[in-house]
Amino acid sequence: MIKVEGCGICAGDCKCKNGAQMFWGENPWVKPPVVPGHEFYGRIAALGEGAEGKYRIGERVIAEQIVPCWECRYCKSGSYWMCETHNIYGFQKDVAEGGMAEYMRFSENAIVHKIPESLSHEDAVLIEPMACAIHTVARGDIQLDDVVVLAGAGPLGLCMVQVARLKTPKKLIVIDAIDERLALAKEFGADVVINPLKEDADQIVKSLTGGYGCDVYIEATGAPIGVTQGLQMIRKLGRFVEFSVFGKETTVDWSIIGDRKELDIRGAHLAPYSYEIAIDLFERGLVTSNGVVTHSYSLNDWDEAFALADSTDSIKVILVP
Repeated sequence: MIKVEGCGICAGDCKCKNGAQMFWGENPWVKPPVVPGHEFYGRIAALGEGAEGKYRIGERVIAEQIVPCWECRYCKSGSYWMCETHNIYGFQKDVAEGGMAEYMRFSENAIVHKIPESLSHEDAVLIEPMACAIHTVARGDIQLDDVVVLAGAGPLGLCMVQVARLKTPKKLIVIDAIDERLALAKEFGADVVINPLKEDADQIVKSLTGGYGCDVYIEATGAPIGVTQGLQMIRKLGRFVEFSVFGKETTVDWSIIGDRKELDIRGAHLAPYSYEIAIDLFERGLVTSNGVVTHSYSLNDWDEAFALADSTDSIKVILVP
């Protein structure tokens, strides 16, 4: 059991609160009532049987979002993040209660990582999003001569900018409709930033690539336009990475994917084998939470915190018990 020191509010949490179909529709993901929150960290307050030899009271720790069953074909093959049972902290009653609480229990099946004392509070609470960013960028298989477009400069997108820059692509382009977020993306290493409400994003990307389009397109907006825009500006044989949780279904022309461009479509889910990397990158100062974590609220003010997190007036909002 940990005493929670911080828990971020994810766009997925907001969409769940707002009744998105994937959470509450047919075959709902949520098993309520449940304490939300999967971007948590804290200090060990109590140890159960079998944990005493691995951990000590007071240690800073974080658990990965998923509680694997370790019995299904995915878990047994090492693909634990696609576990068939798929219990995610903050979405399943009893078996995976989340971190928006004073205390939180880790399952015996949990994947737990220790957090160095040198990491700041803000960096520690951003480990989960940064780990997701690492996995998503890895799915893009970025090469040195690639032109990469990253759509969406929210908390996850800004983490992805930092990670993608470490891959040293030829050009990193970030698209978002909020100028303040684009300015931060520029600070984090974006070569070109585009506000699609003010500029023709497709025309700019094509002009930078000899008319061909980008090599890699990473979709992190969670909005249908982010998908259709990407299919338009990506080159033939390009790699399209989809990370977002959508509030509603998105319709696209599948002939673009197959007959016209023969695209490589890749999903990205959770953060497998990425937490230790995220912690290391924070420790070495190669990534940062500065500018990303913008607001902090007490648990009692959770409703106000959610409202702000669901607006464009914040980037990452966290709850602190």
